[in-house]
Amino acid sequence: MSINKLEDLRKRRAEITLGGGEKRIQKQHESGKLTARERINILFDEGSFVELDAFVKHRCTNFGMEKVDAPAEGVVIGYGKVDGRLVYAYSQDFTVVGGSLGEMHAAKICKAMDNALKMGVPIVGLNDSGGARIQEAVDALAGYGKIFYKNTIASGVIPQITAIMGPCAGGAVYSPALTDFIFMVDQTSQMFITGPQVIKTVTGEEVTAEALGGAMTHNSVSGVAHYIAQNDEACILEIRRLLSFLPSNNIESAPEYFTEEDLNVVDESLNTIIPDNSNKPYDMFDVIGAIVDGGDYMEYQPYFAKNIITCLARIGGKSVGIIANQPKVNAGCLDVDASDKSARFIRTCDAFNIPLLNLVDVPGFLPGTTQEYGGIIRHGAKMLYAYSEATVPKLTLITRKAYGGSYLAMCSKDLGADLVLAWPTAEIAVMGPQGAANIIFRGEIDKAEDKAATRARVIQEYTDEFATPYKAAERGFVDDVIEPAFTRSRLIDAFDMLASKRETRPTKKHGNIPL
Repeated sequence: MSINKLEDLRKRRAEITLGGGEKRIQKQHESGKLTARERINILFDEGSFVELDAFVKHRCTNFGMEKVDAPAEGVVIGYGKVDGRLVYAYSQDFTVVGGSLGEMHAAKICKAMDNALKMGVPIVGLNDSGGARIQEAVDALAGYGKIFYKNTIASGVIPQITAIMGPCAGGAVYSPALTDFIFMVDQTSQMFITGPQVIKTVTGEEVTAEALGGAMTHNSVSGVAHYIAQNDEACILEIRRLLSFLPSNNIESAPEYFTEEDLNVVDESLNTIIPDNSNKPYDMFDVIGAIVDGGDYMEYQPYFAKNIITCLARIGGKSVGIIANQPKVNAGCLDVDASDKSARFIRTCDAFNIPLLNLVDVPGFLPGTTQEYGGIIRHGAKMLYAYSEATVPKLTLITRKAYGGSYLAMCSKDLGADLVLAWPTAEIAVMGPQGAANIIFRGEIDKAEDKAATRARVIQEYTDEFATPYKAAERGFVDDVIEPAFTRSRLIDAFDMLASKRETRPTKKHGNIPL
């Protein structure tokens, strides 16, 4: 081979690697963002990334596009290793035509997605784009459509992770919305269907891009995003961490990690964590920290619907998904947002063979017209559906309150829990003692001379008899009442026992979840 041809290849690669050029790279850095290739280098193990389709070019000749050179067509795609495991990725290059999506840009992303699906490995998308390439008109729209379709076909088969690392507007937002996990970078990323200017023109509302579609807006208000990071590097490192909890596809299990901790540890602090007053709150994170490996967990949607906790962790070296009521926020009641948050998390874990641990302290569904008008019946039914549909091991631990429909909604034995454990502090009943006593003993209270004393007596009688785990245990709805200090070892043992669980559902095209 002639030296000239080698030099030509090296020159072409160097030009492509430079993307939009030094000035645009500098501008990217000044705006607090890394370049597409810098992001790729952080995501993958050093030296493991292999780029594909670097020489692809657009075919547009409209509006002067025939004179526009777009190195790598504005998106870097390829594969590499993350902690030694194969992963595919694409990274949009904002320095090249604003990272805009045209026909061939979309074709590259679709190739990465197709390959990931064929190999059965995760796909990570690093989005930083000005949107559809207007000069390519319907070809650009068709590109988005193809991506949406492939997102849907891959859903539940391979993990799909999206990081929003710049603007993401219009049709571009729907590919992230179809993926399993969405990360956003604070202050430098936005998502919205229509931008501030269009909104002002159409509705008269004035809003900034950050308030409309910034990272915290979608993490705390809309619930569209699942994670927020302070900068690009932190975001990508969190993606690497997330991948460690996930299997490569829907027929594998998540990787196991050896733990040097004593699996039979006794944590006496758990024996006193529940307040004597059942109406007094405590922090469920203290319970989670005591039972998971190294006290380490990765919370999912930490700023949205804080009355319910969803997180990934390891117990005995194995990945688990935890759904837990948070007594510190709205007494741990279930509401519209908590139902949506938990139902999606349950289905994500079930799709990827991650066992479920449910930590229950729930007084009920949040009452009020706002919740009823907001469709709490429909949204709450999503939780019932998700738990009933899930075939992964399901382990429920009732720490304190478990009342009425919310007791069922947190994965009771009737919704398919494989094992239900309870602490002695558990209160399992149709409703709280005061409400129940006021209904059951209304006649006796009304006839009594000292109504207050009588009410207090019958409430205490009901509490002693029914606000315990033992009635449920008598009927087999609770498999065992355990001492809190031994919780971690009992959970490890239970998940080991459930590891060989095999359960199927009736053959059907798909169920009809109450969306």
